[in-house]
Amino acid sequence: MTLILEQLLNGLQFGVMLFLLAAGLTLIFGIMGVINLAHGSLYMVGAYAAAFAAAQTGSVIIAILAGLAAAAVVGMAMELFVLRRLYARDHLDQVLATFALILIFNQSVTILFGRQPLFVSVPPALNGSVELLPGLIYPVYRLIIITVGLAVALGLYLLINRTRIGMLVRAGATHREMVRALGVDIRLLYTAVFGLGALLAGLAGLMAGPILAVQVGMGEQILIMTFVVVVIGGVGSIRGAFFGALLVGLVDTSLRAFLPGLLRQVMAGSEADALGAGLASMGIYMLMAVVLLVRPKGLFPANV
Repeated sequence: MTLILEQLLNGLQFGVMLFLLAAGLTLIFGIMGVINLAHGSLYMVGAYAAAFAAAQTGSVIIAILAGLAAAAVVGMAMELFVLRRLYARDHLDQVLATFALILIFNQSVTILFGRQPLFVSVPPALNGSVELLPGLIYPVYRLIIITVGLAVALGLYLLINRTRIGMLVRAGATHREMVRALGVDIRLLYTAVFGLGALLAGLAGLMAGPILAVQVGMGEQILIMTFVVVVIGGVGSIRGAFFGALLVGLVDTSLRAFLPGLLRQVMAGSEADALGAGLASMGIYMLMAVVLLVRPKGLFPANV
C-alpha cells in the first residue's frame, strides 16, 4: 500500500510538471492558432538559466528569478521576431519555423554550456523528507513541486475566468477581429500570452533541474508528452490541460512502476521487464487513442 501511495504521489508530481508545459502550449495554440514545436526549448532555457545562476551566485531566489525571466524574455522575443509573421500562414510553415528554432536553441546552448549535462542540487532547505503516513516517507522537494503546480493551476483559473485580462484572452481566442475593433491591441495581447506560456515552461524547467539532468535537447524529450496532454484535455482548454496532465502523469508513472512486476507473474523476469517497459512507454498513446474514440475533441474542448 505504501508503494502504491508513493507512486501516486510521483504521478501527481509528474502530472503538475506536464501541466505547466501544457497550459502554456494550449494557451498559445488556442488563442493564436500557432503550433509551437519550440515550446520545449523554453523549458530548457529556464532550466539552464536557473542552473547557471545557482552555480554563479549560490542563491535559490536569484536562480528562480533568472530561470523565469530568461524563459519569458526569450519567449516574447520569439513571438515578436518570428511567430508574429506566421499567424496568417499555414500550420506547416509554423511547424517548419519552430522546428528550426529548436535546432537554433540547441546549438546555442551547446556553444554556451557544452554538451555535458549540468547537475543541480536540491536547495538545502528543501533537501529532506517528511513522513506523510506511517511508513510513507516522501521528499519535501517533490511535495513543493506538487504544491507550486496546484497553486499555478488555481492562479490560471482565476486569471482566465475572473479578470479583465482573462476576458480579453477568452475573447481573443474566439472573436479576435471583434476584440481588435474594440480598440484592444491584439498584438500586445498575443505577446503577453506567449510570454506567460514561456514563463510557465521556464518554471517547469527550473523545478525539473534538481530532479533531472539539465542537458541539451531536454525539451524535446517532454514535448511529445505535452502534446499528448493537450490532445487528451482538449485544445485551448486550461481545465483540460490540468486534468489531462494529471491523468497522463498518473497513468505513465503507474504503468512504469507496476506493469513489469505484474508481467513477472506469468513470464520470465527479463522478458517481463522488456515487455513491461515497452507497453508502459506505449500506455499514454493508447490512452490518447481511447479518449479520442470516445471524445474526439478531448475531455474538455473549446473553452479556455
